[in-house]
Amino acid sequence: MNTRLLLICLSLATALLLGGCRGAKLATANEQMERGEFFDASKTYRKIYNKLTKREERPLRGEVAFKMAECHRRLNQYARAAAAYQNAIRYEYPDSTVFLLLAQMQQATGNYPAAMRNYEEYLSLHPGDAMAQAGLSGSRTGQQKAGTTRYVVKNAKLFNSRRSDYSPMFFPGGEFDQLYFTTTTEKATGEKKSEITGMKKGDIWFATKNERGEWKRPEPVAGELNTDVDEGTPSFTPDGLTMYLSRARREPNAHTGVEIYTSQRSDASWSAPVLFEITADTLSSYAHPAVSPDGMWLYFSSDMPGGSGGRDLWRVNLRERAGSLENLGEWINTPGDEMFPYVRTDSLLYFASNGHPGYGGLDLFKARLTPSGGWEVTNMGTPVNSAADDFGITFGSGESGFFSSNRGDNRGYDHLYSFELPDLKILITGWVLDRDEEPVPNAVIRIVGNDGSNQKQMARADGSFSFPLERGVSYVMMAGAKGYLNARQEFTSDTAEEDAEYGVDFILASINKPVVIDNIFYDYDKATLRPESRQGLDEMAQVLRDNPNVTIEMASHTDRHGSEAYNIGLSSRRARAVIDYLISVGIAPDRLQSQGYGKSRPKTITKKLAREYPQFPEGTVLSEEYILTLSPADQEAADQINRRTEFQVLSTDYQMF
Repeated sequence: MNTRLLLICLSLATALLLGGCRGAKLATANEQMERGEFFDASKTYRKIYNKLTKREERPLRGEVAFKMAECHRRLNQYARAAAAYQNAIRYEYPDSTVFLLLAQMQQATGNYPAAMRNYEEYLSLHPGDAMAQAGLSGSRTGQQKAGTTRYVVKNAKLFNSRRSDYSPMFFPGGEFDQLYFTTTTEKATGEKKSEITGMKKGDIWFATKNERGEWKRPEPVAGELNTDVDEGTPSFTPDGLTMYLSRARREPNAHTGVEIYTSQRSDASWSAPVLFEITADTLSSYAHPAVSPDGMWLYFSSDMPGGSGGRDLWRVNLRERAGSLENLGEWINTPGDEMFPYVRTDSLLYFASNGHPGYGGLDLFKARLTPSGGWEVTNMGTPVNSAADDFGITFGSGESGFFSSNRGDNRGYDHLYSFELPDLKILITGWVLDRDEEPVPNAVIRIVGNDGSNQKQMARADGSFSFPLERGVSYVMMAGAKGYLNARQEFTSDTAEEDAEYGVDFILASINKPVVIDNIFYDYDKATLRPESRQGLDEMAQVLRDNPNVTIEMASHTDRHGSEAYNIGLSSRRARAVIDYLISVGIAPDRLQSQGYGKSRPKTITKKLAREYPQFPEGTVLSEEYILTLSPADQEAADQINRRTEFQVLSTDYQMF
């Protein structure tokens, strides 16, 4: 990631000059590295390393290996850097920091077990080191494959060149039909390649959508914005008239300085960049400008004094610059690097960091401003983040947009990726049926959530229905139709971030014919309700609560055995037992009547009973004469059907006074 820090983002105020000049070539390599010319320095160090073959040159070989590793690290070539750090350890390079750097490179290539071993080795020498602890924590998370989200990430191939493309930013306006970004394509301005990266120096390009909403191929911005130095990381004022950008100042035999500039738009062209001075400090770097949505604040990354270490995020008031400069504090900034801020709202900030626990390299983080004034920082998880560098995010419509990453590129080149969080598909589906499991015509279903939602729908001709839901909401549903009693259901949707479909069926009782109450049990030859009857009785009580204007007759029936007088008495006591239970749970007594019919009203086989008992045709009356024609087994089944408790609606205009 450090290539970008130099190119567009930061200065190399400190470069390693370990061991000084031990010959002309080593002095040349050290000078190249001090100026931040990592691409050239890495080639020079490689030549020196290959010539150091004598035993007495082992310490120098370890030193050169370390410096070569530093070059590859800053070029984002993490596999090469890891190999070079291992060589430095092999040749007993004396600085224990090599274990920390090796662990970071192994983590950035997804080699989490090796990274954890080297983080632990470094922590044994430097207990409590914040960077090592964060790296160890992130490696464990990566090893466990934790933090996976529903984001869908794709390589934005149309925008990517064969070099590095990064830091996308939507142009303001709400249509999200113009995307700006930084590119080091071979078509960039200028002929000379960078001594830092070996690539062309960065330009700002943009892409637009056609009339069908499809992205067109990117092209360089018009005007005087792009030059033969590095320009990149654009951000815009809300009116789109001013662009803030990073620009790398290169002077012969000097460090690369990075500063923030502005450019003005006129029609479709951008003016030559003008320096935007933040402080009088000319030794520090100022990069990655991000304008807040209200145009009041400019957020940026800098290594200026007064931070937490590395590069910190700062902000300055664009309307009252004097005295407004402030560091975002310890919630955001770490001893590592925090860069590439993106201000989505006044309380939602995104940024890249290698100091917070992450999967490797730079990770993208979301920071939410809390009521107390602090920031709650969370890793955006995979697949937005990877073991490599992930940074420079911009949001379009909803939870979608673009970011940059060098994942899967051994050369360390960055590319643009799209991301989208698909809408959760949470549904509740079901059927509205009568007691014979036939569709109820013209049934209406209402669903009310504790989030304030209120939906209404008529069931389809086959009785089916479907409603969209939200996660973690409690719902109450009611189904009803003319000629039927209402039925009620309650449930709460899951909070898990995954698609889900819930099934709820409504069985409506007819107002015009008796309805059997299932699962009502009595002791043999008694009217005492058995404990297992409670569920069926409670469901009956709920039906009466859901239909407060109805009165019912509760009837009990016996089978054909015993005298008429005996069965009338037994069934009357059983019906009364049900009424007494319903009164005990709060149902008004004047809504209830009991009646015992004994064996005088044998059951007529319905469609549902015919499906359950195919030996009895639909419409058959289970009279004693019919039952006596059956086999002993079928006689017992018929007697069981006749022994029942059922209710019949008497009126639908009950009013409680």
